[in-house]
Amino acid sequence: MKLAYHIALFASLASTALGASQFFGLNYNPKRPDGSCPNVYQVQDDLKVLRPYTNRLRIYSVHDCNQGEPVLRAMENTDWKVELGLWVNKNDAVFEADKNELLRLTKYFNFAKQVSAVVVGSEAVYRKEQTAEQLAAKIRNVKQALANVGLASIPVTTSETWPTYYQTLIKEVDFVNMHGFPFWEGVSIDKANDKMFQHIYDLQAAAKGKKVVVGETGWPSAGDHYGAAQTGMHNAQSYLQQFVCRAVRENIEYYYFNSFDQNWASTNNASNVEGNWGIVKNDYVTPKFAEPIYSCK
Repeated sequence: MKLAYHIALFASLASTALGASQFFGLNYNPKRPDGSCPNVYQVQDDLKVLRPYTNRLRIYSVHDCNQGEPVLRAMENTDWKVELGLWVNKNDAVFEADKNELLRLTKYFNFAKQVSAVVVGSEAVYRKEQTAEQLAAKIRNVKQALANVGLASIPVTTSETWPTYYQTLIKEVDFVNMHGFPFWEGVSIDKANDKMFQHIYDLQAAAKGKKVVVGETGWPSAGDHYGAAQTGMHNAQSYLQQFVCRAVRENIEYYYFNSFDQNWASTNNASNVEGNWGIVKNDYVTPKFAEPIYSCK
């Protein structure tokens, strides 16, 4: 019975129409609501929940929880695409483990079809765990490693906040993948999108023709306020509506943060905000917002 269910689920993932997509892409961590590691069947269940919203995801590590393999396996023979992340922190052994797992996965999966980009690090310079020069060297390292296995066509980038995306990094990446959160700048909701798009414009000017993609942005639906930035369902949906519609109008690609509310997520400046960025509730099933999530009419 379980096998039959997952065969049917697999078929539905393969046949769902792209026209249903509502977001260019979503950030995704396949860890379960309790923080445990996923299996391929659980990832397939997640994809079924998320498919009405998008067919593009970004993950942050292929080695953590060995999540790269179940994600790629669940996406086989479907129209899903994924940005594969390699985690970078102070310990270079973490990066090496992710890179080695990435190269192992190239032997078993069709990267040219399934993988839209490789993202080397997420805010490592912002966290002061790498210098821009150290991170740039890792980007070059990954590009060469992919070229050595015949995958030089896979774009390689890194994700950084808008003020830490230095020219040293812009020079090395195939496209700029920026993070921007007006909430964490303490900006009120009525000014948040103008603030976000000004950051995009500033990076577009600095990028000198390279494409700028928004790798993360969003607004929390619950938790502590941060300066003039107020959490709440209304503000979360308001930010989403304004950002997505403006991004569509201005032809800006983006990965919205986040797929699911995740109560296990580590805390940041506000003690109870980090688990409340998703468009789906912490049960990984129930939509957080009423349909339509947004309307650009």
